Amino acid sequence: MNVTAKQLVGGCLLLLVAAAAGAQSKATRPALTPWGDPDLRGVWDYWTFTPLERPAEFANRAELSADEASRVGQQGHQRALQTDRNAPAAGDTGAYSQEVWTDRTKARALTQTSIIVDPPDGKIPPLTDDAKKRAEALRAAGGHPVRVRTGGIGTDGPEDRGVAERCLLGFSTGPPMLPGGYNNNIQIFQTRDFVAILLEMNHDTRFIPLDGRPHLPRATRQWMGDSRGHWEGKTLVVETTNFTDKTASISLTGFAVGSAERLTLTERFTRVDGDTLSYEFTLNDPATFTRPFTGRLPMNLSSQGIYEYACHEGNYGMFNMLAGARAQELK
Repeated sequence: MNVTAKQLVGGCLLLLVAAAAGAQSKATRPALTPWGDPDLRGVWDYWTFTPLERPAEFANRAELSADEASRVGQQGHQRALQTDRNAPAAGDTGAYSQEVWTDRTKARALTQTSIIVDPPDGKIPPLTDDAKKRAEALRAAGGHPVRVRTGGIGTDGPEDRGVAERCLLGFSTGPPMLPGGYNNNIQIFQTRDFVAILLEMNHDTRFIPLDGRPHLPRATRQWMGDSRGHWEGKTLVVETTNFTDKTASISLTGFAVGSAERLTLTERFTRVDGDTLSYEFTLNDPATFTRPFTGRLPMNLSSQGIYEYACHEGNYGMFNMLAGARAQELK
């Protein structure tokens, strides 16, 4: 068979196009485990400057353009760097360098204007009447020492401080997992019957059975709750209950709302493509909020591993805080 040069070149081009299309399809198609479940394994980074609640400047907008989102990320990054340049206030010895220590070196923001996507206004729903009364009582007492992640009501002892300062829980890993200043990384492991989520902050691990077993008895409470998972198509759905009343319904650094003993948290993990995991959470706490609410953010596949966050080792901050309070009392 005679083949012209033009036909040969044309055929090679078709093969290259087909190969490229196949490679692109392979890269964008979510991988499967050897046993056929969607593959969620890997280290995932969920840092973003996008806030939990929608800012007033975007009150009527759920989405931003790519350029606007880039500006939000750059503005947050510049504010963080300015913190390093500012002189500490009187009596403040300074803290972590934003540029060296935190994830704020990544000028990253989402096109959505808030992590909360429902209600449509991007805000945490109003508190119930009972929750308002409890909040007023806590404020009258000076705050609650264990339902916040950082800060507290006093310095009489470590129990007066927040659970993150005491190295009991991280201030960003929840659940739900929300971006904080640093260590916004998780590593997911899978078998047929279990999923394990290793949290860089505070090096805790959530074990999630997939075998249909019931939740623990309601009297058995855990810091990170009791999780059960199942697959809905390509999405891993995780329901967590049995939280302790020593944590808030939702909290970040210096921010806490509610008390989690009646909280049901539903999380949805979906592998969107080779590099992206969609993370969605719905909080349903009828004792605290007038309605459930939902947040969503992407997690990005990281080429770096998880480093041990040994919070208790060399935790001089707690010792110095309490020792300083004793020294002040002697004056």
